[in-house]
Amino acid sequence: MSNDIDELTALNRDYVASVQNCDVKRFDEILAQDFYCSNPDKSLVDRAAFLKQTAVPVTIRNLKAEDVKIRVLGDWAFVRTRLTVEVTPPGGGETHKRAGHTLSVMQKVGGRWLLARDANMLTPVQV
Repeated sequence: MSNDIDELTALNRDYVASVQNCDVKRFDEILAQDFYCSNPDKSLVDRAAFLKQTAVPVTIRNLKAEDVKIRVLGDWAFVRTRLTVEVTPPGGGETHKRAGHTLSVMQKVGGRWLLARDANMLTPVQV
């Protein structure tokens, strides 16, 4: 189990770094084929739509993941993380700060942990 926790901790860090860097290639490697994400605007996107939205160049700064809690149940794991982030939309514009929790569901497939579901519950924060 400690190996699972170590692998899941690394995968969660990798996930956060991929968000920070809009890294579509890395997401393509770590997302399950049936991945779904609930966005802060309440939209639900599948794997293809998530990769497409990740490819849109936004400026993400000061992304911090804190208070990470991991629970493993066999080949499934639940990861709760508190995030804060500053986002500037494509083409510039006003930077918005968001904060809140994410709940990620990881699945072990072929001996490897992948991100299967993600619920992003970040809300606007006054700067």
